[in-house]
Amino acid sequence: MHVGEDNMVKEKSNSYWIASTKETNYPKLSEDLSVDVAIIGGGMVGISCAYYLKNEGFKVAVIEAKRIAEGVTGNTTAKITAQHHLIYDSLIRKFGEEIAQQYASANIWAIEEIAKIIEQNNIDCDFIRQPAYIYTQSEDYIKQIEDEVKAAQKLGIKASFDTSLSLPFPIKGAVRFDHQAQFHPRKYLLPLAEKIPGEGSFIFENTRMKNIEGENPYTVITDSGKITATYVIIASHFPVYDHFGFYFARMYESRTYALAMKIKEKFPGGMYLSAESPSRSLRSQPYEDGELVLLVGEEHKTGQHKEAAEHYRKLQEFAHEHYNVETILYHWSTQDCMPIDDIPYIGRITSTAANMYVATGFKKWGMTHSIIGAALIRDQIMNRQNPWEEVYDPSRFTPLQSIKKFFEINADVAKELISGKLEIPEDTLRDLKEEEGSAIEIEGRRIGAYKDDKDEIHLVDPTCSHMGCELKWNDAEKTWDCPCHGSRFTYTGEVIEGPAVNSLKRIKLGE
Repeated sequence: MHVGEDNMVKEKSNSYWIASTKETNYPKLSEDLSVDVAIIGGGMVGISCAYYLKNEGFKVAVIEAKRIAEGVTGNTTAKITAQHHLIYDSLIRKFGEEIAQQYASANIWAIEEIAKIIEQNNIDCDFIRQPAYIYTQSEDYIKQIEDEVKAAQKLGIKASFDTSLSLPFPIKGAVRFDHQAQFHPRKYLLPLAEKIPGEGSFIFENTRMKNIEGENPYTVITDSGKITATYVIIASHFPVYDHFGFYFARMYESRTYALAMKIKEKFPGGMYLSAESPSRSLRSQPYEDGELVLLVGEEHKTGQHKEAAEHYRKLQEFAHEHYNVETILYHWSTQDCMPIDDIPYIGRITSTAANMYVATGFKKWGMTHSIIGAALIRDQIMNRQNPWEEVYDPSRFTPLQSIKKFFEINADVAKELISGKLEIPEDTLRDLKEEEGSAIEIEGRRIGAYKDDKDEIHLVDPTCSHMGCELKWNDAEKTWDCPCHGSRFTYTGEVIEGPAVNSLKRIKLGE
């Protein structure tokens, strides 16, 4: 489909990864059952955990609220890289060389582990080795990039400094990492998922977790049955079950936007990311008899935007400024959990939790961290020593490195919570246009309203079912988004992304 500049944001967002692969059709949980390991979430972490643990002889059950690999995994940039923006010099300065070395070694290992899994299982998933670059067009970032090169080299990463790249605009400098990679995430993950069901193991789709009860064993309560398990892994992106880990106070959620386009030029290869903001990420992807170019950027905190559609328009402007764009075939957005000290939380969900594990806070680097998370949790379940436990420990205490960010995040949550309650909607039902949503006031109540393309009005209580923040309308995705902790809901009130697990209350006039 050809999507023009004027009408692109009116089209429903559509991820290339999802559109180019078959839809899965795993059953919904329909009866109570017992397994060794219950895994909440069917993205790359959940499927990888299930793959590893079934191979070790465990009976596993993966439950996914919608379809597997259609959440964050189905909307990623799909870079398999240890280059996580300008992080290594910062890690050494904040945590010391030993912790930085654990982080680097884990991510270098993850690239090769994914390559090994692909080879062992004969998976055709467009896996291509590529160099990765962080570039800058500003003199202000040159020293940071030079320091990053030195830090990465110290940690054993093949890094170098470049002064020119084959990009259609000049740069001041770049850090290059060799032997990184890219792939098609669903072409990789769906064949692994097929290996899980059978011999007492399961994948259940359209099965939403509602609560977890008990301990040794746990009982996972879903909307269609119960699963009893000795071990539970929370692999739902943002933890839908917190177990007093207070993850909602230690992370925030960030949205980013993507275009997949055909251009007249030949893309030079490599994966590129700007050091400065607004971020611009570029890479190519094999497509039919040619290639697509993926352009990603325009980061903002979830639910905190004036007009989300404007972010797509800014990416379009960048694309047309630098390339001869033939057509934009796909556009989508994604969401990332951003930890306060820049390091993911992987391992036991709290120091006192018996047999419950979590993998979250991947920032924007979920491909390597998903496989790291699966391997680390597998080792902990099997009481094996893992060399990366310390750096990713969810119970780590890092006040010097993270206290400022902790207060910034939670002050922002408090501000959004209070301002949302005080907000007086300006729009009325009469103001709504076709396919438009807004918070409106009816009989003194704040109501979330959306008019679909058939002039039907959908009304919901726009108060987040997680912790009571007032939701904001996302005009680009036609969703209600939480500015506090990042939960998202359809215009009919169904949960799209957690931490919320309960739908919004639907409202009928006259209630």
